[in-house]
Amino acid sequence: MRSWIARRSLRAFAKRFGYDVSYLEMILNVSPSAFFKFAPLMKAAAHRESVPVDASFAAKIVGALAEDCGPCTQLIVDMALEAGMAKDQIEAVLRRDPRAMNDATTLGFRFADAVVRRASEEDEFRDAVRAQWGQKGVIDLTLALQLGRMFPMVKAGLGYAKECRRVSVSGHNVDVVKQAA
Repeated sequence: MRSWIARRSLRAFAKRFGYDVSYLEMILNVSPSAFFKFAPLMKAAAHRESVPVDASFAAKIVGALAEDCGPCTQLIVDMALEAGMAKDQIEAVLRRDPRAMNDATTLGFRFADAVVRRASEEDEFRDAVRAQWGQKGVIDLTLALQLGRMFPMVKAGLGYAKECRRVSVSGHNVDVVKQAA
């Protein structure tokens, strides 16, 4: 019964976001035990306690971009739109253009980007996040970033990350910049 409910939930998620969940269905079919241990991470990926939506999704997009070439990033973009993040803010993160970001998006982006790159300014941005949103903010953005990276890596590890594609925001293709120039 539990597997049947999980399959229905996966199909509904796939339909809602136009996302291929075949790697998750494979885990469920081959190792239900593994699937039901992994499934709570999907809920954890949605954790946001103290940071604004823009900061959280900026970190999630940075995480997805670090490990993905399209489908998982597109999923995060679609989720950001559904959560109410403005199109121009999403596009600014995808283009790595802090000048076009609001303050919350900029801070979420800069923190996540510094952590992904293990940059020397990582502590500076962590302190800025802590000053703005407290230690809960650091936790929020860290989980957003790292869980945003995990799903593309699981998909790749299982051999399902075979597709690269353009990322679009509400039907508008965006030239994604994955690394600083």
